[in-house]
Amino acid sequence: MAVRSTLPITQNILLSAEPSRLKLAATNLEMATTCWIGAKVEKEGSITVPARLLIDFINSLPSDSIEISLPAKSKTLHLKSGRSEAHINGIDAADFPPIPEVSGDTATAVEAEALKEGIEQVTFAAAVEDSRPVLTGIYSEFEGDQLNLVAADGFRLAVHKTSLATPLKQKTMVIIPARTLNELNRLLAEQEKPVEITINQQKSQICFHLKDVQLVSQLIQGSFPNYSQVIPQSYTTRAVVDISGFLRVVKTSSVFARDASGIVRLIITPGDELAPGKLTASAQAEEIGGNVSEVDALVDGEEAKIAFNARYLTDVLNVLHQTQVALEVTTSSSPGVIRPIGVDNYTHVIMPMFVQW
Repeated sequence: MAVRSTLPITQNILLSAEPSRLKLAATNLEMATTCWIGAKVEKEGSITVPARLLIDFINSLPSDSIEISLPAKSKTLHLKSGRSEAHINGIDAADFPPIPEVSGDTATAVEAEALKEGIEQVTFAAAVEDSRPVLTGIYSEFEGDQLNLVAADGFRLAVHKTSLATPLKQKTMVIIPARTLNELNRLLAEQEKPVEITINQQKSQICFHLKDVQLVSQLIQGSFPNYSQVIPQSYTTRAVVDISGFLRVVKTSSVFARDASGIVRLIITPGDELAPGKLTASAQAEEIGGNVSEVDALVDGEEAKIAFNARYLTDVLNVLHQTQVALEVTTSSSPGVIRPIGVDNYTHVIMPMFVQW
């Protein structure tokens, strides 16, 4: 359904009665979703009707079968369910933008659960503003039996690696809009079989095939920054902490950080024979006050200090399903790296905030 398009018909859903099923399609000219549902079709036909009106009416009905009819040569759709009836004025289906058919050499598949995790762990790190369009997308590298999903907004970088169910002979790189993957993620909730992915020859469109749904999207053109250069290759301090504890101290500090440009200061202190290592989080807002919270940590290396935007920390900690996470630091002015413990398929880099210590 349209968010950006100015073409009025893109505010509509296409309903098309096919043999023994009903096809529904929506598009905003950048992305198009088509789904099929089982139906007892007495006569084939099609019409487009306002999406919001149709959705709100259907959602207001009790869970029962619905009878849909379109009188000959009419553009008014009749709906009847139980004791409720409605008629909605539509626009001719012939005016609906054609849904692209994507075919090409690049065809593969990814397990639905793995793809869902990958999308959730990277899309939040993509840019929201369009000043650099490539950063509003997810750089997707298909190579052999591996898929790398990468997002960056200039302040943070997320890299997730997953396996392809169908290996590819040729390496293919495309930039998929983050909006498309977020939409796909909603559709994946009930998907059990692997998701089939097709990229056209021109690398301008991608298609995701699910059980009864197909999502087609335009791809973003341009070159993505060399992300591997941003990932630090070493560290001087590494702290392993429980994610729940880390989240708690960051959230506590973010209450005060709201009035201090969102800055949370972290101090990593190695342990000794008598006391375990610890991670201390604090925030200081001049006119309001401040706080200090700490959590136990297994520390390797020397004491370290670094400051981050609180939201960037909570964003990444909220999408990790493991119990513990490692925070790797070099200097207070170098990027920090977060890696979940127990898996080696995810890396998250956050640029530090410059503060007076």
